[in-house]
Amino acid sequence: MTQTYKHLDDLHRNYSQRRDAIRERLEDFHTVPPERYFYELAYCIMTPQSSAANALQAQNMLERHNFQSTEIDPAPLLHQPEYYVRFHKTKSRRLVELKQNFSEILSVVTNEQSPFTKREWLAGNVKGLSYKEATHFLRNVGLNDTLAILDRHIVKNLKRYGVIRTVTAALTTKRYLSIEKKFQRFADTVGISVNELDLLFWSNETGEILK
Repeated sequence: MTQTYKHLDDLHRNYSQRRDAIRERLEDFHTVPPERYFYELAYCIMTPQSSAANALQAQNMLERHNFQSTEIDPAPLLHQPEYYVRFHKTKSRRLVELKQNFSEILSVVTNEQSPFTKREWLAGNVKGLSYKEATHFLRNVGLNDTLAILDRHIVKNLKRYGVIRTVTAALTTKRYLSIEKKFQRFADTVGISVNELDLLFWSNETGEILK
């Protein structure tokens, strides 16, 4: 059966208006050096069920306190009224584990394996990372290729444009990979990369092009 997409005129109109800003942001991701990877991964551990803006403020605070190299409890830095990160105690434990295991993690992230293989390893070995967060991290350091970050904003837009029929709250691995393939086919059809569409869909929902 031939896939029928919707609202493509609107899609291309929105893309043309934001293309330069989107491409500039993607170029920023590609220039992130390995010495920044720890805090980018920390950010992705903090984002689930918390706002991206709050997680970014918490990331900045962790950097300000040199968390990667200093023996401090990160929990108070996540438990701030100005940028509260939900489940801060659990995520703080995961950040400590990240620090303990980061040498191994970095060796995997910087090796010559495919983005798909790296995502599989990250999701299976780093507590706090699902496929979504692992892909988010790889995208934020310019290493995800065409892998998709299937958060609620993206899935909502995929339904709007007729890529998928229904939106489900939780995605099994099988369902995630199925939607990702549909997203990749859609990107090929409309001539806009998965990464560009990701930022376009995010900005459609939030009004911002973040990370």
